[in-house]
Amino acid sequence: MKRRCFECKEYCGLFGIYGHKDAARLTYLGLYALQHRGQESAGIVVSDEKRVRQCKGMGLVADVFNDENIKSLKGHIAVGHVRYSTTGSSSAKNVQPFLVEYANESLAVGHNGNLVNALELRRKLEKEGAIFQTTMDSEIILHLVAKSRKRQFQDKLIDALSKIKGAYALILITKDQIIGVRDPNGFRPLCLGQVDGSWVLASETCALDLIQARYVREIEPGEIVFINKRGIRSISPLSKAKPSFCIFEYIYFARPDSNIFGHSVYLARKRLGEQLFKECPADADIVIPIPDSGNCAALGFAEASGIPFEMGIIRNHYIGRTFIQPSQHIRDFGVKVKLNPVKELLKGKRVVIIEDSIVRGTTSRARVKAVRDAGAKEVHMRVSCPPLKFPCYYGIDFPTKKELIASSRRVNEIRDYVGLDSLGYLSLKGMLSSIPLPKEKFCTCCFTGEYPIPIKHKVSKYSLERK
Repeated sequence: MKRRCFECKEYCGLFGIYGHKDAARLTYLGLYALQHRGQESAGIVVSDEKRVRQCKGMGLVADVFNDENIKSLKGHIAVGHVRYSTTGSSSAKNVQPFLVEYANESLAVGHNGNLVNALELRRKLEKEGAIFQTTMDSEIILHLVAKSRKRQFQDKLIDALSKIKGAYALILITKDQIIGVRDPNGFRPLCLGQVDGSWVLASETCALDLIQARYVREIEPGEIVFINKRGIRSISPLSKAKPSFCIFEYIYFARPDSNIFGHSVYLARKRLGEQLFKECPADADIVIPIPDSGNCAALGFAEASGIPFEMGIIRNHYIGRTFIQPSQHIRDFGVKVKLNPVKELLKGKRVVIIEDSIVRGTTSRARVKAVRDAGAKEVHMRVSCPPLKFPCYYGIDFPTKKELIASSRRVNEIRDYVGLDSLGYLSLKGMLSSIPLPKEKFCTCCFTGEYPIPIKHKVSKYSLERK
């Protein structure tokens, strides 16, 4: 198996719209704003209430879509998806939204999250004769809808959702309506907006901003919204559960210009940085972030400490999937292609690097070496969340426990491995106090090992693959 670089990667981004004559183009723009949530593939499915059309492909949004194929997607109902695979491999067959035809009906789904009982459900469905076209857990939902003995589509959907467990924000479309769903724990975000009298669903508010849509509200945990020519209708038929919002939306995943779970990501990250300085001050000449996710926390740390903020590492934002790898002799290429230190700024300086998280430690180690090679006198690191000790099974591609460096090493051992003069992590209490919601609403299983939904089969990126 090819070795992967384990960074924090999220499942996907969702965008949907009902009732707009230019639905496909607005969905394209919405996906463009959500590109940070998934860079492996992109897709759009549209309906004009008579015919359903789709365009999907591997790569970035701008690589998959162009004027010609956007114009061919005629219809006023659309759902779009950008993907980073967590369950199901990275291949063309797994590109979402996933579209099926059954009982003279078209149904497409885009899914953000991970089902923890996917393996169990898939085995059961296969024994009953189901034929799967993909290795995605998302396809299970469509099989459950099609197999339900209920008569009405709404009841079929509720029946299917009652059987799945885990994290899911869903946008589905039929020929004549769009449906938004959020799991009872609310792991993944989904918001509702309006533009030109049309309804919009999106993973983040930054997608609403780009198309100049008005933010209306969050889809509530356990809520299903149906949007069609009769308007919008909301039901909450799923069993109540303890709120378990993913804390990593604030730490890493969401764009800083988004509001997640009703609050500003930018301001939350700045508060994380301020609290990080209170708990783990550093004696340094400059504060530099690991761009881009460390930027806001570094600003907060710098303001609280009085140490000047500098962009000491510059990120190359223009790396696509088809980048040609150089010859073997170029050392540390994997780090340098993305991030390059500013030598004249760092030379002779005591530097404190602000990082959002440390997963395996190998990437941090290479970055620290690059800063030292650029001439830094001392290199300190402060991390704006607690040590990651446990894998996530709800839609984040964290590796197994043994590959998480903090699960087997103490802070001073991680410090030595990464090559730092000092290392400090934000405490769990400090992190939760910095987020503008009650601490009881968040899932922190990757720090504590306390999983909101019991894990029977540990479904990972590869566990549904054929052996």
